[in-house]
Amino acid sequence: MVWNNLQKALLTTLLGFVLLAYAAPVSAAEDIRSSCWTSSSLSDDLVTVVRAPERWACGDRSYSLKGERALLRFDIGDTLPEYLFSRRSALVAVHLLAIDRDGAMRQASLSAGELRSALRGGYFKVPLPAVTRDTAQVVVAFDLPSHQMTLEKAYLSPSDVAMGPDLLLLAVLAGMLSMPLIFNAAFYRILREPFVLWHSMLTISLLLTIVVSSGLAVVLFDPPAMTLSWMTTVIFGLTVASGAMFTYSFVEPDRMHPRLRQALVYCAVWAMFLSTSHAAFPFVGRPVQSMLYTAAFAPVIVIFILALVDALRRGSRAAKFQAIGYTPMVLVGLVRLATGLVPALQTNDAMPLFYIGCVCEVLFTTLGVADRFMSIKRQRDHARFEADMLERLSQRDTLTGLLNRRVLEQNYETFRAEGYRTLAVLDLDHFKAINDVHGHVVGDAVLKAVAKALQADPQVLAFRLGGEEFVLLARGDDAHVQAERRRQAIPAIVASAVPGLGRPVTASMGMADAPFDTAFAALYEQADRLLYSAKLAGRNRTQTVPGARNDAAVDPAQAIAV
Repeated sequence: MVWNNLQKALLTTLLGFVLLAYAAPVSAAEDIRSSCWTSSSLSDDLVTVVRAPERWACGDRSYSLKGERALLRFDIGDTLPEYLFSRRSALVAVHLLAIDRDGAMRQASLSAGELRSALRGGYFKVPLPAVTRDTAQVVVAFDLPSHQMTLEKAYLSPSDVAMGPDLLLLAVLAGMLSMPLIFNAAFYRILREPFVLWHSMLTISLLLTIVVSSGLAVVLFDPPAMTLSWMTTVIFGLTVASGAMFTYSFVEPDRMHPRLRQALVYCAVWAMFLSTSHAAFPFVGRPVQSMLYTAAFAPVIVIFILALVDALRRGSRAAKFQAIGYTPMVLVGLVRLATGLVPALQTNDAMPLFYIGCVCEVLFTTLGVADRFMSIKRQRDHARFEADMLERLSQRDTLTGLLNRRVLEQNYETFRAEGYRTLAVLDLDHFKAINDVHGHVVGDAVLKAVAKALQADPQVLAFRLGGEEFVLLARGDDAHVQAERRRQAIPAIVASAVPGLGRPVTASMGMADAPFDTAFAALYEQADRLLYSAKLAGRNRTQTVPGARNDAAVDPAQAIAV
């Protein structure tokens, strides 16, 4: 039932994300894209650069980060924009100029810390200087932009994206993705496997990714845009690292080459190093840093693909779930690599596919965790069953089914504490003659019949010490009587079970009572001496200590005092 509910819930989540991807907001008709761009140094006068037409490249969107300052020019038509929107990435400041047809300018500047996040996921927004019907152009200058997407995705718009159904769907689906954490908590209470913890970490990092890369972060706590920028970078590294460690611990031990498994650990460390260093030092190699950062993840993708292929080739069941779940994420990585490294391609972060990848990853890895959980549980249950069977076999005599000497000696103190303080040692009379005349098969049948006669119950425990020797532990006021009745029952039960022996099978018995501080060895030695006395006295009788409790209850014809 739980398994079916988990599948239904996660499949519903996947369908929701697919619908979200197709319903993702696209650029509105009134959005204004840049028509020209240029670059300059930070020391250049901004107005001078704006008024130098020869410096502007129009119709060419091959933006470059080589200059310290990148400028975009937007031509204003009938739509009057109020905000600049662009993708979040590290930068120092944003300058905005509204230029009227008569040459008048209105200027505003914001430092990176003053930039606010937009409801549209992954974007920041900046209010423009007053734009009127007389405004011909708006020029936006970015100081030390660290990613080309900041230039490629910039646009002007009259308003921010409203909190529509897509954002609500993201919130609902993000909440549904927390369900695997509940299942993981239940799984980990039963099986303390590390892959459950890594899967929880992976799920948490993907949930955080959805929050910080969408407008949910603005709705929930509205942090500064640059805060979300470095958070996105660090969380991305955490996602890659936890995914690698999950695969490392999740794939069955004998279903992946050891070097590939170890390489996944290095990938996790490498991903965290890349993300934290890139977030902490975004301007070290600014013109090419984003490209190098993207390229540095190529070995991680390659190793991950090789590890999964190797695991699938070796017959890993866990890898099948991961191969399906990780496919969209691998495609996202390949798209980002291709568009981030090939100059002719515009940078694309494939966010709709990324959202689908998030839920696919959690969905199928959660199903895989549940499947692996059931598999491990079955294996452990089987192992425990076998261990219990072996334990029971080690406690029982294989021929008669009675408890053996090992159990008696190891648990004697417990038995004595439970009131079993009468010990009787029995030995079959002339048993060797039975084996010699009738054979060992008949002798074994006699021993089984004797075990039946000794019939253990809550008041009497029966043990076979070996050969034809047995021990009874009895408790209660009639402990001696209970033991004696079993000894006397042996001839009739053996005669019924093994006919044709020619004479009755009897037993001699020595019986002793233990004070509270008597050790097993001392009590057994006393009972064994009494057994020897019974043998010397003619066999087929019980010997007890004179004056022992219940001594009078024993048949006088069968009991001789020492």
